[in-house]
Amino acid sequence: MQYKTVCIMGLGYIGLPTAALLANRQYQVHGVDVVQSTVDTINQGNIHIVEPDLDTFVRSAVNSGNLIADIKPKASDIFIIAVPTPFHDGYVPNIDYVVSATEAIAPYVKEGNIIILESTSPVGTTDKVAEVLAENGIDITKVYVAHCPERVLPGQIMRELVENDRIVGGINEKSTKETVAFYKTFVSGLVLETDAKTAEMAKLTENSYRDVNIAFANELSILSDKFGIDVWELISLANRHPRVNILQPGVGVGGHCIAVDPWFIVHAGGDDAKIIKTAREVNTYKTEWAIEKVKNAALTFEKENNRPAKVACMGLAFKPNIDDLRESPAIYLTRRLISDGFNVLPVEPNLKSSDEFTILQDDEAINEADIIIFLVAHDEFKGLRIFGKIVFDFCGVTNMKDLQS
Repeated sequence: MQYKTVCIMGLGYIGLPTAALLANRQYQVHGVDVVQSTVDTINQGNIHIVEPDLDTFVRSAVNSGNLIADIKPKASDIFIIAVPTPFHDGYVPNIDYVVSATEAIAPYVKEGNIIILESTSPVGTTDKVAEVLAENGIDITKVYVAHCPERVLPGQIMRELVENDRIVGGINEKSTKETVAFYKTFVSGLVLETDAKTAEMAKLTENSYRDVNIAFANELSILSDKFGIDVWELISLANRHPRVNILQPGVGVGGHCIAVDPWFIVHAGGDDAKIIKTAREVNTYKTEWAIEKVKNAALTFEKENNRPAKVACMGLAFKPNIDDLRESPAIYLTRRLISDGFNVLPVEPNLKSSDEFTILQDDEAINEADIIIFLVAHDEFKGLRIFGKIVFDFCGVTNMKDLQS
């Protein structure tokens, strides 16, 4: 069967790039988002998120007439669900958005359609999609339901959507085969076949692996601080071993994947997910540890200078050179300092404005601040030389020896 029309549920960091890419590959794409301002922005040929090259893709897609955004779905050959999968309290996975999106498309699904879950999800969620469709009168034996987790890097999404290998797992073999054929129309990497549960677990495994390795680096940074060792030099030396590749520590771990996905495994795996759970706890603790370091320095400054310290928080995003604040340890730290009564100067070069903060330029904040905290290794912060200030570099963006000279 030749598929020509695609309905994408969710126009965020994955849904919109996917919609724009497919529209530029001559698919007729109907993008759906619940936020009217997002829909309006896209239909004007503009974007509401920061991602290199995305603006060009969206403008071209909209101008060609191949991409239209709306708040409601429509009948299509293929439905892609790309909505958030956050938590309930206690790190309990929340697939409410997936269920709602599935219920929303159900009236439009017909025989021969492909329904793809791209949202990173707990094991069994794709089966739940099929179950919800069946409950809404869809004959599951006459449609194709599969999971294909996104595995792209923010900042390189438009390239990696095409070049990266993809994993496709259907609820049955024919769903897998049909969905693989669709992805092969625009993916230059390998499209690997498996079943739905394995595809779901593969994505969770990839991000848990990274979380565990980051936890090792973060724990090393805490120990190095305790021992009076430069952790950046330590890791550089250790990585000279041909079989050692320690990652760089940070102020914690953020983002919609690495800071979230391991909890999906821990929730289902219970006591058998020991290492994965411990890594999550180490990375969460690193943020709290950093907060205490800054608070102690600020209180010492106030005692010695008889006035409160001004603290510049350099970077709010969850990783360098993007505007994505989801699960960001940097923004969590900034909010905590503000809520605890400290005078904070937020800096985020990838945000033009914020409803929550008054965003300062980096030079303005540095000149005004008494304490400077580097939280995210944005390119704008590299090579800065700062004198006469208290500096914490939690992300390795600067040379501490130069900063302290």
